[in-house]
Amino acid sequence: MDDTKQLFEAAKTAGRSLLLLKDEQINSLLEAIAKETEAKIHYILSENLKDLQRMDKDNPKYDRLKLTEERIMGIVSDIRNIINLPSPIGRVLENKTLDNGLHLTKKAVPFGVIGVIFEARPNVCFDVFSLCFKSGNVCLLKGGSDATFSNRAIVEIIRGVLDDYDANPNICTLLPNDREVIDELLNAREYVDLIIPRGGSSLINYVRDNARIPFIETGAGVCHTYFHSKGNKEIAQQIVHNAKTRRVSVCNTLDCLVIDKDRLNDLPYICENLKNDHVVIYADKLAYEALHGHYPSKLLKEASGESFGTEFLDYKMAVKIVNNIHDAIDHISKYGSKHSEAIITEDESANLLFQFLIDAACVYINASTAFTDGAQFGLGAEIGISTQKIHARGPMALQELCSYKWIVEGSGQTRKS
Repeated sequence: MDDTKQLFEAAKTAGRSLLLLKDEQINSLLEAIAKETEAKIHYILSENLKDLQRMDKDNPKYDRLKLTEERIMGIVSDIRNIINLPSPIGRVLENKTLDNGLHLTKKAVPFGVIGVIFEARPNVCFDVFSLCFKSGNVCLLKGGSDATFSNRAIVEIIRGVLDDYDANPNICTLLPNDREVIDELLNAREYVDLIIPRGGSSLINYVRDNARIPFIETGAGVCHTYFHSKGNKEIAQQIVHNAKTRRVSVCNTLDCLVIDKDRLNDLPYICENLKNDHVVIYADKLAYEALHGHYPSKLLKEASGESFGTEFLDYKMAVKIVNNIHDAIDHISKYGSKHSEAIITEDESANLLFQFLIDAACVYINASTAFTDGAQFGLGAEIGISTQKIHARGPMALQELCSYKWIVEGSGQTRKS
């Protein structure tokens, strides 16, 4: 506990020095980290390989854990995107003068020290640091043991550049792998201002039940795509395939296709391209009958009660047949996680009804849920997808990593009793 407390204290102290850095200095440092990351791609990949060798390739987390040269260059691109975004610090949110002459300015300010708990996703180290650094926040990173070597290599690069530029390296700290450190982090009220968990439902639930610090839920993604009676089946085929197979291990992946009974005959066509990716379909009774003989028997299963409301994170998908849009909305409302939901329709009234009644951070009309991503939203990168309604919702980036303060300027005013 004493060693961890020292890390917390050092992070809090580093926060004050970070506030003194000018935006130009921050951008220069981020560019230096981008260049150093490019220069050390092979080192990062070699350390990542050590982690991959300890994990079964059939584990759905394997794809999350895996880094490639292309993925690292994508990370570098995200860092440079963040450089080009305006700093959120000091942004004026409100400006007014009261009748008594007091001038009030509401300004965006950093949270301070942000603790991020994540699982086998080493790219999170880069994303979290870049966003926190640009928004004036110190980050405490608690990665999963599956990514030990990868996380250490990445944070070593970041801290090395900070040190070279005479910036306090404790602006970015990788916490020990010990499980007990999570509980210490969740209770470090004197040092940590905000907790952001990134992982599955078990991690989210654990943080919710044990944190004594404010936290933002970046919840599990149980995502649906609803094919309405007036939907375009060609669009549906493309969207379903992309949303399900682009990257099965991420939270915006399609988990359940909901389809109107009137379009049941189009189900085999919509699912046609899923065969090539060996997607297992858990179909309800009507869907099973429609797919039988048209979809590989070894990939077609009868749905059980657990098939719905499950975040598969794998080449698996449920199919639910409904009578109409109201039944579809009821199903999604019951089983969704308020992450990303989509409708495929050419009917404007159905479009508007779906938008209005679906309670989710991101609602899509005739588009793939795969776009729920900070970089795709033009935010540079993301620190997580918030599924709650307080403070932030959806992809969280620079502006969402700020709170605010009121600056009150007067000329001697006093308040009468």
